[in-house]
Amino acid sequence: MFNLFVILQYIGSYYVSAFRALYFILILLLLSGIIWFNYFHFPIRNFAADNWLSHFTASYLLYLVPFATAFALQYFFYPGTNYLKNKRMHLLVIAAPAIFALRVNFNLHHAAIEKYFNGDATIFWICCSDWIVRALFIFVVIYFINLFYKHRYNYSPAGIKNFKPYFLLVCCMVPAIAFAAFQPSFMQMYPRVQIVTTMNIPYKIIHCLIFELSYIFDFISIEAFFRGFLIFAFMRICGKNCIVPAACFYCCIHLGKPMGEAISSFWGGMLLGIVSYYTKNIWGGIVLHVGIAALMEMAGFIAHYFS
Repeated sequence: MFNLFVILQYIGSYYVSAFRALYFILILLLLSGIIWFNYFHFPIRNFAADNWLSHFTASYLLYLVPFATAFALQYFFYPGTNYLKNKRMHLLVIAAPAIFALRVNFNLHHAAIEKYFNGDATIFWICCSDWIVRALFIFVVIYFINLFYKHRYNYSPAGIKNFKPYFLLVCCMVPAIAFAAFQPSFMQMYPRVQIVTTMNIPYKIIHCLIFELSYIFDFISIEAFFRGFLIFAFMRICGKNCIVPAACFYCCIHLGKPMGEAISSFWGGMLLGIVSYYTKNIWGGIVLHVGIAALMEMAGFIAHYFS
């Protein structure tokens, strides 16, 4: 019977077979340096934001450097790292950050929206369509990569027989989210839907619902990429050693959010990567990710109400 204890077994199995203390220390130092520079020196996402190509390049390097470095460091700590010479590995390491940088900067749909809407309605529909269109972009790219490499992994929720352990893990996050909820940086960011309440648009309740559903759809695509593609495609080449680089990559996409969220995203990425690796399914991660996002939205509402 699948229960929460099984998830703990996954973590224990990963620790016994793949944990190397010095490797993890170096990874934490790498991410600490990136996070320190971003939050205390200059926001990395603000580099070269003046045009599409420079912004894409800055995004690409932000993802590529920690992702590739995490793989490269494995040469010194893990035996049998011949996979680092694998040509498919090289191609995937180069391509994965490019795919996500394209996703982040994909804006071909903006012109059509700006043609049919104006004012706050334009801002609203660009925001929601970004989540939907960019998610669809990720799904299409992953589909064709899996088709090309003949990957066969379970993306169906039917692969998870019992979702209860994942809901329990979401509940375990309540104290941490409750603590973070009254921090100024958190209240400035959450609830994300608060931006809709300030807009001059009709039927705000409907627009808020559309906003939140689009927000959730984006999380599904994030899981498909980070716990699907980055785990399923790389595990065929390097096994469990794909989990830490994917978590580093995942941490770096959170650098525009509150610092506590960016820090915790690495550990969340580790947990979700381990679960995905052992279950060969992304839906446990989807439940966790969407559940935590919903808690953060609710915590944001509560914090603003009592502040």
